[in-house]
Amino acid sequence: MSDYFKIIASTHEYEVRIGNDILNATINDPAPLQQQIIICDQFFAPTYQAQGFEVISIVADEAAKSLDQMSEVIAALRALGANRQTRLVAIGGGIIQDIVTFVASVYMRGVQWILLPTTLLGMVDACIGGKSSINVGQHKNLIGNFYPPRNIIIDCQFINTLNETQRIAGLCEAVKICFAAEAEQPAFERYIALNPGVDSALKTYQELISLSLLTKRWFIEIDEYDQKERLLLNFGHTFGHAIESASSFTIPHGIAVGIGMLAAIACARINHHFETTPQRVTQLERYVTTLLSKINTLPMWINHITIDTLITHFDADKKHTKTHYVVIVPNSTGHLIRLKLEKKDVNRALISAALHAACQQLLLTVNATSHRART
Repeated sequence: MSDYFKIIASTHEYEVRIGNDILNATINDPAPLQQQIIICDQFFAPTYQAQGFEVISIVADEAAKSLDQMSEVIAALRALGANRQTRLVAIGGGIIQDIVTFVASVYMRGVQWILLPTTLLGMVDACIGGKSSINVGQHKNLIGNFYPPRNIIIDCQFINTLNETQRIAGLCEAVKICFAAEAEQPAFERYIALNPGVDSALKTYQELISLSLLTKRWFIEIDEYDQKERLLLNFGHTFGHAIESASSFTIPHGIAVGIGMLAAIACARINHHFETTPQRVTQLERYVTTLLSKINTLPMWINHITIDTLITHFDADKKHTKTHYVVIVPNSTGHLIRLKLEKKDVNRALISAALHAACQQLLLTVNATSHRART
């Protein structure tokens, strides 16, 4: 059985369908268009080329979503004869989505596209909202736009292709969205009750994907262009982007966001936002720490990053203003607020301490977990 719902955007409504073994029917369904071109992660390219589809294959790494690379994808579309009646089909994770969102919006001033996310992170978060994020030089996600697909098809069978780290990355993003929900929305409580983990059944994954996307739908329908409520979904991202960039993208995005949430909690704690940690914050902290502690390579990743490098990348985040750092942190009720900190030494020290605390907390947990496993 599949789940189905619609999302309202200023440009058009688009549909989301979540289920098992629903991919091939979608790809092979005759489109009322003259041409269909698949743009996909190179991992999937041989499968669709063998079926006779026109395919643009992309090495889905961070370099692929640079502004310089967009012209190559556009040139490949032109070489295949793509026109305004062509439908693009994006198959892959967040990088493929960023590329196709951007390219579909500018090619001949806009062509239709559909999205089939293949990573858990893409399924629970990035697939809806219509945002593209493109890198320029060393600046991560500096440019982008909003251009939703016509349809999103989520086939949970793709989860079977994901390793443990990729699943953890998606779970970190999903729990972030549910935690960010308003006080009257029990999304986080429902998520914790599901208690999804790396070994959960596909049925549980389908439930958490639906929960995460329906929760995010509220944010993007009430604040499509990131002006107010939707900004709370940056929880963990400002710290996380610094961690991700400082590691030269060795640390995957979802994992960096997980560490970033712990840093945001540490920031609130050090900044005396609460004397006693609220229960929902404790639940989140415990859940994320337990997830991340399963990644054996995490200590190596963290130990290769210095606090000075982290602060340099934190300073460069586009969400800050000229005079203030802007971070999302929990308050005394355990719900999220947007905090502005003046750019001065005392607050730089606060940010440094929060990042250090999160990293040390994880190192201790991973080492303790490894020790218990050995004994």
